[in-house]
Amino acid sequence: MTEARKILIIGPSWVGDMVMAQSLFILLKQQSPACQIDVLAPAWSRPLLARMPQVNRAIEMPVGHGSLMWSVRRQVARELKAEGYDQAILLPNSLKSALIPMFAGIPLRTGWKGEFRYGLVNDIRLLDETRYPLMVQRFDALALPPGAPLPEKLPIPDLHADSARVPGLRQQFGLTDERPVLALCPGAEFGPAKRWPEKYYAEVAAHRLSLGWQVWLMGSEKDKAVAGAIIETLPEHLRQQCHNLAGVTKLEDAIDLLSVCDAVVSNDSGLMHISAALNRPLVVVYGSTSPGFTPPLNERVAIVSIPVDCGPCFKRECPLGHMKCLNDLPPQRVITAVEKLLSSESLDADKGRLS
Repeated sequence: MTEARKILIIGPSWVGDMVMAQSLFILLKQQSPACQIDVLAPAWSRPLLARMPQVNRAIEMPVGHGSLMWSVRRQVARELKAEGYDQAILLPNSLKSALIPMFAGIPLRTGWKGEFRYGLVNDIRLLDETRYPLMVQRFDALALPPGAPLPEKLPIPDLHADSARVPGLRQQFGLTDERPVLALCPGAEFGPAKRWPEKYYAEVAAHRLSLGWQVWLMGSEKDKAVAGAIIETLPEHLRQQCHNLAGVTKLEDAIDLLSVCDAVVSNDSGLMHISAALNRPLVVVYGSTSPGFTPPLNERVAIVSIPVDCGPCFKRECPLGHMKCLNDLPPQRVITAVEKLLSSESLDADKGRLS
């Protein structure tokens, strides 16, 4: 293959997974700077991919998650065949994700064994979960020959926000630039077993608001009610500087606004991974899931969780109905984690000024 080979990535369907996939894109560029990386992915991911400079083009996948739709997949494949890709790298493990690269006649099709993909994936890898416990490791291993060791230090996702949009977004949503910003991300698309109670988020918000900060509540339309409940729980005199942006901002707006936040508190969610990739000071609350598989890929992070006999269960809803892993995790733990993270940031800044 030539240095300038063309690579088609079949992208994942979740926000956090797409953020982690940037590590693979960076690794591919480190190996072959002239390679062209296109990503076939759901339409929602376009603004996210636009903030990854390694990606040449985002191509919309017109087929919904789980849908077969043979005729549509064949039509997409016909259009992609003309691009002359040298390789396809499949990040999902499904059979369906392997159909378009095969129909498009891409000669090298790389992916993990997955479900019944022999023949569809001709560079098939057998996953050793003990060797690659992290999802990002599993993505990055597909950039390398089978069995090759991973780099000692994997590339971390590094989203490039559009800072020129921020003043307009502040004006649009009535946000001041005169107070430091704590962003709260109280939702989780995966399910309620990843959502720390809103009354606890309200205590974290009240602490920062009492110190003269403002609070931005971020999330999708589904998180709007939860964010509203957090604001309603606050003392009335603190609500003016607490802004519910859930369901109001587009994904590109959320990315650019998060890029200027002074601290972020989040559940294990897509916005958590975005915040980490924007290099924001970040505190993550873990419940039913574990940082042992999909941790935030940044050093400016504090992880808060409590050990429970029944976890991590990785369930969307608590199978025992008590949500002990989150309900028994007190707000003061998170408040202290934020303070320590910000104190560490301040000390590092002071050292930088003195050196």
